[in-house]
Amino acid sequence: MQFQIPQFIEVEDKIFGPLTFRQFVYLAGGVGTCYLVFRVLPFLLALPVMGIIMGFVAALAFFQYNGRPFILAIEHGFYFLLHPKLYLWNNERKRHKASAVKSDTNAEGAQIYVPKLSDSKLHELAWSLDIKERIAAGVQTDEERGHHAETVLPVMTMRGQMEARSQ
Repeated sequence: MQFQIPQFIEVEDKIFGPLTFRQFVYLAGGVGTCYLVFRVLPFLLALPVMGIIMGFVAALAFFQYNGRPFILAIEHGFYFLLHPKLYLWNNERKRHKASAVKSDTNAEGAQIYVPKLSDSKLHELAWSLDIKERIAAGVQTDEERGHHAETVLPVMTMRGQMEARSQ
């Protein structure tokens, strides 16, 4: 059995002549606001205010920015102005001296020193995991070890734990 699939589900239905319900509400609200402005303010002062209101209402009803309704662009603009910003990229590099920080202690009391390189916790975590993998593989350098002469025992990885359990 064949079924008819709707093709234009994103197109709003025309309810009031050539206008959709949303366009009609915007235009009716704009006309009502202009009438109130006309009744409250003197004519010469009300005329430019009514022009601004009708221009804004016409943009809300008919203008699309990047194929999306203009009201969404206004909403995103307010969201941008009112909420804190997160900058993911900064052109200037921060230059910090590496300082050794104790991060892990294994069962026998040996400590692994992980230098703190930046203010980013995600970057520190990724760097720390990379160092732990290199320690487990036995390819750690003196710089990563923090120039300490004490013995650092390898960290058991998931693969190592699975192999130890299977034996």
